[in-house]
Amino acid sequence: MGELALLIPLAPFIMVGFIVWTKHRGKMAEMQVRTAASDTGERAAQYANQVTELEDRVRVLERIVTDKGYDVAAQIEALRDQRRVDDADTGVSIEILKKERA
Repeated sequence: MGELALLIPLAPFIMVGFIVWTKHRGKMAEMQVRTAASDTGERAAQYANQVTELEDRVRVLERIVTDKGYDVAAQIEALRDQRRVDDADTGVSIEILKKERA
């Protein structure tokens, strides 16, 4: 019975400690929720910006394909041929050939 007599006066202190600890845990949980919400909002804004940029790129590509038709493939091949000439340091530039004819 001596042990029980010792625990009874300590009960209010234990209860106060438990209440303080519970309030602290609640505040920490609330702060984590706020942080997560702000991070989620920032990520959503970044994703929206990326989507907008990608939509703009797709519009440009669609315009290239529909406006110029299949001529794009020929232009790409011409650029590849020009790069081969430049890399090999041989041959005559297309621009020089045009000037000689004029």
